[in-house]
Amino acid sequence: MSKVVIKNIGTIVSGNINQPLLEGDTILIKDGLIAAVGGEDILQGISPEVTIDAGGMTVTPGLIDSHVHPVLGDYTPRQKTADYISGSLHGGVTTMISAGECHTPGRPKDPAGTKALAVLAHKSFANARPGGVKVHGGALILEPGLTEADFAELAAAGVWLVGEIGLGGVKTAEQAAPMVEWAHKYGFKVAMHTGGTSIPGSSTVTAAQVMATKPDVVSHLNGGPTAIPEEEVIKIIDETDFAVEMVQCGNFRIADLIAKRLKERNELHRLIMGNDSPSGTGIIPLGILRNIAFLASVSGIPAAEAVAAATGNTARVYGLNTGIIAPGKEADLVLMDAPMGSVGRDALGALAAGDLPGVAMVMVDGEIKAEKSRNTPPATRKVSIKK
Repeated sequence: MSKVVIKNIGTIVSGNINQPLLEGDTILIKDGLIAAVGGEDILQGISPEVTIDAGGMTVTPGLIDSHVHPVLGDYTPRQKTADYISGSLHGGVTTMISAGECHTPGRPKDPAGTKALAVLAHKSFANARPGGVKVHGGALILEPGLTEADFAELAAAGVWLVGEIGLGGVKTAEQAAPMVEWAHKYGFKVAMHTGGTSIPGSSTVTAAQVMATKPDVVSHLNGGPTAIPEEEVIKIIDETDFAVEMVQCGNFRIADLIAKRLKERNELHRLIMGNDSPSGTGIIPLGILRNIAFLASVSGIPAAEAVAAATGNTARVYGLNTGIIAPGKEADLVLMDAPMGSVGRDALGALAAGDLPGVAMVMVDGEIKAEKSRNTPPATRKVSIKK
């Protein structure tokens, strides 16, 4: 049994919106799972293969990007860019969730083709993790002609996501609602495009359409990139219990409205975060960190709760065994600190000031996948590793 210890932690951010901060300065990892969290007493009788001294840094769960449009592997034809997924790893992202492989060249738009694409993407990313990132690919894009039997067939092949409704030929609530019922029957998680059109062939989606379709996730409620009117946003928040997604490639004024409205309603547990990238806006490796900093510095959300919106909240919505620092959870972790020159004294202080923290280490399943991020500013403190 492999054992990894992280000690001398300044702050442990749990990812749990109901208990954002944990007591203790030590995390024990066994065979890729978190085994214990607390003081150094949890190490009694333990002889670790690797000991990581965090040097007083903050440890958070690995960030989850809830809205990505991959194709296959670590290349996107949308922006003609390679290694964009591993670039996000250096921004603390350890998990990505596909919202549909809509940028695939020559994307098939018949039932057989859209099913084949979902199966291919799902199995491809299950066999290859770019940079170590867990990409949950193969989000079925709904096309006319799909039947209940198709959803049963896809579920048997392991596919469990429906890409944001509105990307394919199924555009109305009348078309989508029966398919959503089939999807839920076979254990799929369903996202729905909200707002103005984002790519040729997609459609504008209103609050009434979302409410009639009943997805699990309201994709980019702050626009992808164009948002629905403010009163429509409020209607979705106040009259549904769907998970609400804000994205970096969206409308920042509406993002602020969403965060504040959910906070007023004591419903921040519904908030999840994505990039909506690659897109026309570009590729933003630090997009999830930017979302967190926006909430913490502009919207008045405590930084540790903003981290939970990008970790534990998303994991709960999608049924993932990550995003929370607790025994039994996958050891996807980020060591971060205030960047050099920041007014913040630690990572949370930097985020509250609007600064992006310096990522010093990223771990996936207890294995070190990145040190000294190539994308964030350098951390103030230092990490040391003993093997």
